[in-house]
Amino acid sequence: MTEIRPIQLGFDTCYVLRDAGIVVVDAGQPNKGRAFLRGLSRAAITPEEVGLILLTHAHWDHMGSAAEIKKLTGATLAVHEKEVDWVEHGNPPLPPGVTTWGRIFMAAHRLVMPLIDVPPAEVDRALPDETSALQEFGIPGRVIPTPGHSPGSISVLLDTGEVFVGDLAMNRFPLTLTPGLPIFADDLHRVVESWRRLVELGAQTVFPAHGKPFSIDVIRQCLIQRSEKAHEKDIQNSVDSGP
Repeated sequence: MTEIRPIQLGFDTCYVLRDAGIVVVDAGQPNKGRAFLRGLSRAAITPEEVGLILLTHAHWDHMGSAAEIKKLTGATLAVHEKEVDWVEHGNPPLPPGVTTWGRIFMAAHRLVMPLIDVPPAEVDRALPDETSALQEFGIPGRVIPTPGHSPGSISVLLDTGEVFVGDLAMNRFPLTLTPGLPIFADDLHRVVESWRRLVELGAQTVFPAHGKPFSIDVIRQCLIQRSEKAHEKDIQNSVDSGP
């Protein structure tokens, strides 16, 4: 079974996956290279063993230390082709809030962004908009395009059902009090579609970038509730429109 090692890089958790090879999922906030090295040391992993740095998406708090970690490890850096420019120019946008709290939180966040320096990083591999295997890097799993939080968001789904989703879900205060769908997203409808796909593909345990892992049953319930609300809205619209 693939070993999963979380490393806290600021407000984000990056995950080190070790099997026949070693893959790092996400690169955290800027200037977290030392924290990354300490996490590797605790796992008895040398930097040179890392073969791939895989960004679930290219927002600043997920790619901020990508250049530093790439330099420390010599690993291949990969991100979806739609977000290569964000990484290589250090200019990622911020997603809009899709809940009341999300809009308030993001409004405050925009005020401090000018104070944050996001170092650019050279991307070695632009991921296509299709499923790709990770066997090349010694990990029994797949990269799945899961847009919604951002245009090029991806998830890593292991053959054993663990899924690393970046910000396709959240489970950490002050973002949220309970696990569930994100409070920021470019397109929440696409977030839901991406989750339906991951459920169909056999996802079992969700590993978000913000917060602790949780069961896919939480997401199933979120999808059911959204479906019920949509059905109720359709009925109300039908009543309001009359015969």
